[in-house]
Amino acid sequence: MPETRIQTRAELRLPTQELRDDLPFYTKTLKMRLDMIYPADNPEVAVLSGHGLRLRIEKGATESPGTICILTEDPDGFAGGARVLTAPNGTRVEIGDLNPPLILPKTEHAFVVRRLADQAPWVIGRAGMEYRDLIPTRLGGAMIASHIRVPDGPVPDMVHFHKVGFQLIFCVAGWVDVLYEDQGDIRRIHAGDCFIQPPGIRHKVLHSEGVQVVEIGVPAEHVTEIDHEMTLPTPHFRPDREWDGQRFVHDIGAEGVFHPFRIPGFEARDTSIHKNTRGMASVMVARPVGVAPWTVHDGDILFTFVMTGGMTLEGEGKDPYRFEPGDAFVIPPGMATRYSEATADLQLLEVTLPGNPATRVL
Repeated sequence: MPETRIQTRAELRLPTQELRDDLPFYTKTLKMRLDMIYPADNPEVAVLSGHGLRLRIEKGATESPGTICILTEDPDGFAGGARVLTAPNGTRVEIGDLNPPLILPKTEHAFVVRRLADQAPWVIGRAGMEYRDLIPTRLGGAMIASHIRVPDGPVPDMVHFHKVGFQLIFCVAGWVDVLYEDQGDIRRIHAGDCFIQPPGIRHKVLHSEGVQVVEIGVPAEHVTEIDHEMTLPTPHFRPDREWDGQRFVHDIGAEGVFHPFRIPGFEARDTSIHKNTRGMASVMVARPVGVAPWTVHDGDILFTFVMTGGMTLEGEGKDPYRFEPGDAFVIPPGMATRYSEATADLQLLEVTLPGNPATRVL
């Protein structure tokens, strides 16, 4: 016998004192569809649908009127340009932009030090991942930097994307498998490797073992959306595709070549992120080869995470700070600093926005 499918649907109930007053507002102003109404002679219940929502407006219901948020590509033309309306039954309606422009807050510059030994709390975040905040001030909302641990095994993730200006995933331990839109089959990064996830690229974390990553997001507050329609991997391989002027990057650390760094006494390998973001950011892995002088950078954001080894950071007007693996710091533009007493195994992850900031030797 054929299987019987049981249909279900959900409705959100709203109260009303007089249904006749509400119907023109919901059908004409909000452009919703009337699906059901009863009793015919003196209606007390109406069910309407539209914009992904199903409403049951019921006379005498005890719920509060509530708020409906409608997002549209044309908010100025949806309800005569009104952004806030009140229905006859008291329900507040807010009209917003479906795809609002990304706002990058102005950086609030500060000298920031974050030590692993300070026992900053690990917080359970999306998909069971553990997050440790590396920049508590978020530089005024300009950037978030997180040290993330992912439980071993399959990750309960869904296909999703981020409405973001720039996003980096740099692996500092273990490995993790990820699927990316139009980038072929499974991508695995190991310690020393990294991805940049261009704005809007769909992806899904699959499996990990002992993985720890540093994730950088610009701006600090950005939206993650689930894509219930897309299945990964996608059928097309498009390595040259761009999202908002950025290309996907999968940099393999073991294949990197070191060159002189912006700070004398150090050398660094470029992850190609500067090129593939058209200069929006650069991501370098730096290591000592000599004695570093005092320097000043003229960029906007300069974030550094200590991956291995140790060093002392000297800064004008500051006590020296000794850094070990897991520590992080932010140096504001115009502040004189010196990297000293570096161990031979020191490796620094440096992220700068814009990329490749001018640096002066003092």
